[in-house]
Amino acid sequence: MGWREWVSLPGIGIPWIKAKLDTGARSSALHAYDIEETSDGERVRFKVRPWQRSLEDIVDVECPVHDRRRVRSSSGHSEDRIVVLLDVEIGGRRVAAETTLTERDQMDFRMLIGREALRQGFLVNPHKSFITGRAPKLVRRRNRDRA
Repeated sequence: MGWREWVSLPGIGIPWIKAKLDTGARSSALHAYDIEETSDGERVRFKVRPWQRSLEDIVDVECPVHDRRRVRSSSGHSEDRIVVLLDVEIGGRRVAAETTLTERDQMDFRMLIGREALRQGFLVNPHKSFITGRAPKLVRRRNRDRA
């Protein structure tokens, strides 16, 4: 895989999202907002905006809470995050990824795929991008027109 790829999150209805494949990060992370746990703490509701600079195609998600973790960012800032288990499809392969939910509005990528997911049979070439292909032109054009 390249260091950035278009991936799919089929279990939550996201056909395309641009992701950074980051071998330096332990777990994966997804841009999520309006994060609310149910009263029993067993489930979480959140929204995902798969496109940067766009309010279109927002996806409402509800899924089980897999775990809770304290995550330290590359800048050294620590944050408590909810972890969900998501199926991630990369290049036609589907793997389960422990994914933390966090606001990534200021980040270049809506999703980060960490080394625990990548250990399931992926090799990352840091000199390549989009080895597995790109989102369909119609999707990319529509996204670019929104920006």
